[in-house]
Amino acid sequence: MPTDAQQFEEDNTLPMERADEEYEVITSEEVDRVLDGLESLISSTESENIRLFLEEAANGIYSLVYSDEEEAEPDNQEEAA
Repeated sequence: MPTDAQQFEEDNTLPMERADEEYEVITSEEVDRVLDGLESLISSTESENIRLFLEEAANGIYSLVYSDEEEAEPDNQEEAA
């Protein structure tokens, strides 16, 4: 039987607090605020290993809101050229 950690590795989504919700709304303002805090923490961290984990977390949080927008931008730039 897989442990909780193994289950999490297979499913990168966290369970919702209420089962009747289909998805969680994450605002760009919240993502920006969290990323600002992480950037501050990253810049004050001496350990390279910890910094790498924090940067990975920041990239994952960034992609919650911004990855779809950035993927659409190159197509728009090619059409304008």
